[in-house]
Amino acid sequence: MGSEKDRFFMKMAISMAKKGEGWVSPNPMVGAVLVKDSRILSKGFHRRYGGDHAEVDAIKRAKEPLEGATLYVNLEPCCHWGKTPPCCDAIIKAGIKRVVIANRDPNPLVNGKGIEILKRHGIEVETGILEGEGKALNRAYFKYYEEKSPFVTLKWAQSLDGKIATSEGDSKWISSQRALRFAHKLRAIHQAVVVGIGTVLKDDPQLTVRLVRGRNPLRVILDSHLRIPLDSKVLNVREAPLLIATTQKADPGKMALLQQKGIEVLKLGKERVDLRELLNVFYERKIQSVLVEGGKEVLTSFLREGLCDRLTVVISPKLMGEGLSPLGDLGIKKMEEAFLLKNASLKKIGSDWIFEGYLK
Repeated sequence: MGSEKDRFFMKMAISMAKKGEGWVSPNPMVGAVLVKDSRILSKGFHRRYGGDHAEVDAIKRAKEPLEGATLYVNLEPCCHWGKTPPCCDAIIKAGIKRVVIANRDPNPLVNGKGIEILKRHGIEVETGILEGEGKALNRAYFKYYEEKSPFVTLKWAQSLDGKIATSEGDSKWISSQRALRFAHKLRAIHQAVVVGIGTVLKDDPQLTVRLVRGRNPLRVILDSHLRIPLDSKVLNVREAPLLIATTQKADPGKMALLQQKGIEVLKLGKERVDLRELLNVFYERKIQSVLVEGGKEVLTSFLREGLCDRLTVVISPKLMGEGLSPLGDLGIKKMEEAFLLKNASLKKIGSDWIFEGYLK
């Protein structure tokens, strides 16, 4: 559990870690705080993938010697060479005497090895301080290594009475401009964004990050029969990678045309795209977080197959009456069979509300 002081500085380290959201994946978000005699010497965080890790960032920012200091870091320091040198080496060299950690790193390259190295060098190590908060921060990272599968978020925008489009199919725009920026922020903090061919045919989206600063995710289209028009925006925007998941039913000629345009096409299933196989592809490519934006059939399939971890729903204070619902048949016959979301929250953005809940 740790002392009140340890929890205070660990909360600060977790807050620092959040600053790297959307920029560090597939690395985890990590923050660090260096303290001596209850005085903060420096703070740091992992800013970009390939850049200094949080511990090294904090050490470099310190303006005085660190001998005898305590390092607060939300994830076990690494002990292997990757894009950067091992953090354990920098900690030992700096003369830090105590390291307080929220979470052990589930990456098999670390997973306790960093802690043991620090202890062997006479450094006091304490773990499990705000462990729950630390794991919640890096949910996708932990699921990737512990379950060998990416963390999947389903997202849609709806009216107050649960409709994603009018009876005529009009859906632009249900939500406010601030909510649209939030949607682009979601894209920026996920490594892949998935939509079905129905969404492409209806909305002709680009699926890129434009309304906020951030990295573009891998754009993934589920298109069992390769119905995608060759002049679709998503095919002709080259600043973001694209993958089309199709099936054995796909037209070989259309597939060849797409590949000639430099577009990757994968056959995943016989008649329908196999979602579990798609998630396996993501895992092999080190994609830890996936945002599914629709449409109705795709959202329903992810839920029915038990492949969703989190729901994010933008709720606009509008009423439509008759219209299109976000989900289809989930095979639920009794109320006790209904999906029950955990840790549900509601926050206001502009005139809209953002609902978030977890299924796992």
